[in-house]
Amino acid sequence: MRLTQKQETFCLKYFELGNASEAARIAKYSPKTAAVIGRENLLKPKIIERIAGLRQVAEDASIANVVERKQRLTIIMREDNFGKFGINRTSNISAADLLNKMDKIYSDGQVVNIDNRDLTINVLTSKSKKQVEKLIEGERTE
Repeated sequence: MRLTQKQETFCLKYFELGNASEAARIAKYSPKTAAVIGRENLLKPKIIERIAGLRQVAEDASIANVVERKQRLTIIMREDNFGKFGINRTSNISAADLLNKMDKIYSDGQVVNIDNRDLTINVLTSKSKKQVEKLIEGERTE
């Protein structure tokens, strides 16, 4: 069942104003019964669902998604930040750091440097950790 035009107008105005009586009057319900109809409307499942949908759309539109955040951080990372004593790179470095974290460039695994190559080892058990530590120390493992 769809909302009537009055119900849709009520939902939009209630979302905007937060006042059921005023929303009912603007939606062309009788001024004498607007307060009662406003309260009744707020109990109807379809109207509750519509108002919740309006709130969700407003919330979704106000929060930057991942792409927007990455774009903004990239702009900050690339811009020249002139401070009192010349160029201040703190915000550039912070933006680059956040972008790297978002893209999971950093890891918590151990890094072993062999011939200028990076090797990341993620150790899952304590037994494996002991074997990796022995390898790092140069000991043989069985």
